[in-house]
Amino acid sequence: SSWVGGIPEASWTSLQCLSLMGYPSLLASFAQPLLPPRWSEVTIQEGHQGALQGEGPGMGVGLGDPLDSQAGPVQPCHSLHPPPTPHLAWLWPFKETMRKCARSWVTALQLMEQNPEFIFACSQGWVGLSARCSPSGADLCCLPLPSLQDGNLPSGEAMVRQFLEGQNFFLQEFGKMCSEFWLPGTFGYSAQLPQIMRGCGIRCFLTQKLSWNLVNSFPHHIFFWEGLDGSHVLVHFPPGDSYGMHSNVEVLKTVANNQDKGWANHSAFLFGFGAGGGGPIQTMLDRLKCLSNTDGLPSVQLSSPRQLFLALESDSGQLCTWVGELFLELHNATYTTHAQIKKRNRECEQILHNELLSSLAPAHRAQFLYPAAQLQRLWRLLLLNQFHEVVTGSCIQMVAEDAMRHYDIRSCGNTLLSNVATGLCAGEPGPEGLLIVNTLPWKCTEVMALPKPGGAHSLALVTVPSMGYAPVPAPTLTQPLLPQQPVFVVQETDGSVTLDNDITRVRLDPTGCLTSLVLVASGREAIAEGAVGNQFVLFNDVPLYWDVWDVMDYHLETRKPVLGQPGTLSAGTEGSLRGSTGFLRQNSPNSWLSQEVVLDVGCPYVRFHTEVRWHEAHKFLKVEFPARVWSSQAIYEIQFGHLQRPTHYNTSWDWARFEVWAHRWMDLSEHGFGLALLNNCKYGASVGGSILSLSLFRAPKAPDATTDMGRHEFTYVLIPHKCSFQDAGVIQAAYSLSFPLLALPVPGRAPATSWSAFSLSSPAVILETVKQAESGPQVQEAILCDLLERPDPAGHLPLRDNRLKLTISPFQVLSLLLVLQTLPQSPWGWGLIFGRLWGLLISASPA
Repeated sequence: SSWVGGIPEASWTSLQCLSLMGYPSLLASFAQPLLPPRWSEVTIQEGHQGALQGEGPGMGVGLGDPLDSQAGPVQPCHSLHPPPTPHLAWLWPFKETMRKCARSWVTALQLMEQNPEFIFACSQGWVGLSARCSPSGADLCCLPLPSLQDGNLPSGEAMVRQFLEGQNFFLQEFGKMCSEFWLPGTFGYSAQLPQIMRGCGIRCFLTQKLSWNLVNSFPHHIFFWEGLDGSHVLVHFPPGDSYGMHSNVEVLKTVANNQDKGWANHSAFLFGFGAGGGGPIQTMLDRLKCLSNTDGLPSVQLSSPRQLFLALESDSGQLCTWVGELFLELHNATYTTHAQIKKRNRECEQILHNELLSSLAPAHRAQFLYPAAQLQRLWRLLLLNQFHEVVTGSCIQMVAEDAMRHYDIRSCGNTLLSNVATGLCAGEPGPEGLLIVNTLPWKCTEVMALPKPGGAHSLALVTVPSMGYAPVPAPTLTQPLLPQQPVFVVQETDGSVTLDNDITRVRLDPTGCLTSLVLVASGREAIAEGAVGNQFVLFNDVPLYWDVWDVMDYHLETRKPVLGQPGTLSAGTEGSLRGSTGFLRQNSPNSWLSQEVVLDVGCPYVRFHTEVRWHEAHKFLKVEFPARVWSSQAIYEIQFGHLQRPTHYNTSWDWARFEVWAHRWMDLSEHGFGLALLNNCKYGASVGGSILSLSLFRAPKAPDATTDMGRHEFTYVLIPHKCSFQDAGVIQAAYSLSFPLLALPVPGRAPATSWSAFSLSSPAVILETVKQAESGPQVQEAILCDLLERPDPAGHLPLRDNRLKLTISPFQVLSLLLVLQTLPQSPWGWGLIFGRLWGLLISASPA
């Protein structure tokens, strides 16, 4: 037994181990995989008798019962805290996941009845059963989210809503909130998570997925994690590198593998059947009981997550700090897989952003009732679909079909918008008009297609104030405003087409590739010399391990440009407000794409409206833009901010980021000039050298052979700019692409004048969200609060002449409760509005 455990031969533990051989069933369950074949049960029994009689190396007395509590003192060098846990993912539909969750809770309840010391940590609550575990909630800790969300793709507001829903559930069920974030596995962790956690009352975070890194081993298991704004949380990666251990010899690996030995003497040991749920069984608990009083082995203490982190905090004085994102060096393909799910996710986030109109309508018209129940239902559907095996596309076909049905959010959200249009208007009788609504915190001017009598449409240049509306009476719909400087479209004799709006000049060759992109004022060319942009490229995509999850770096060696046929380019204009050109291209015998390239009047960027019919197997389609820009760092948008990633592959840490994620934009800039690539529904991206690449579609065949097959529509935008991307308005342009002006028909006479609810004096601040507050005191002032909308006692702010002065640090997310007026007709008796802002990183401190 000393040989089996690697324990010093003369120690008390070695004597106990020899005696434990008298328990063949326990020995077989704990260490049989390591025993030599010659160790039969007879040999074990003989060894047991010898141990009891005091025979054997280093023995002078008999041991008696090895499980006797008086066997001797314990002097552990390391303490393991094994919270039993089931982890519920990945290859079954939603309803089966619910049944698995219920069965896991029932198993836990049975173990609690048999083992009074039993503590259960679960990543999903089950109403009714979870309350039976601990009516007071004193020993209960689950994930403070309604679903195991993805850590990369959801928007910042969606991440906040996950915590808001989860923490409210805990408060209602148990009278308290979680202070720990329990997320056993997801596909990476955004650099904005520490601030979001702290703003939602979370101080500590546990996960283990980075143990799956394919290239680099993460250097810590216990550390502080610093987010974009400098927020810190204590993070623990269980050193056993698993969320489904069985209380076997993994306890030894947990100690030996700990990268922070000497700084921290406590670690978690996640045991129980994971991935498919189920959790622990009695045999696993019995094994741990045998280890709880064994010197030379780690001490085992069944602990709640809160007890675990209290122990870790006691050792935190010399811990290291990791700054920035926690990037998983695996599963990079989940940023692109299942394009339809990702498009619906982005669309639903955009529709629910328009919740702000429902929030503003009561302040504009007291009779309007805020649709709180409908909005909560829609948000919960979206949060469910942001489970990390759904929004990433790594699910079976049944789940994908369920998810697409859940995206009924779109039709329900559009119905709410129609109701809001009525609420924003006086409802006076008269001819039907249009209300053009702007949901962004700055004035917007856009070319819009407005309806004409008879069902036709015409283009008009429309300007709407920030977070407000502008009326468009019916008689003016046939009289669009014409610009002073129209868009010119010229088709050359060689078949190429040039679009020019006196701000940007675009030239495409006869096949639709971008040969030139020039800022007219400076004459600066954005496309690399001798190269073409808007170049579609195909790659072979056969990963080593998991088809739907992974893309390997070697796929870059199979690059094959998709070549178009000369002479397929067409050109057209629409009333001098818009110039466009289009083409059709065959990708392969089974797939094709068509594209319209659009340049609007007064617009500094060019749009690419794209339709693809995709029927491939193990292929990866991207579009590339080689830039005449050099920088060792590219910028990518994340939740409530942006971060830098290298454009080179100097180290293994750099090379592992050959495929990364971004939200609405990425930018490559040098001093005085840059090129930004925006999108309306894509996430996979990369910048290698000076080539900006947007990932479009994959074609994996397992576990869902239909993934990405069929028809797709999407838009991306290219912006050349002088100065920095912040000063050039790249961020504002990305918001405008995602949240365009809305044309809402009104049943009666439209308002006679424009109206604006909010405006910002600084371009360095984004007003991200306006919503009706969850709850709050009857106050008549502005109050700072956290992300859970709990007021800060010292956060009362002066409001003078409807103006509020704030100072916001770079990437800081600031939340406010605002009372605009008392509303007797409101069910709450007051009009409490909630707003969320965040600050950009610019050269001067934003204020």
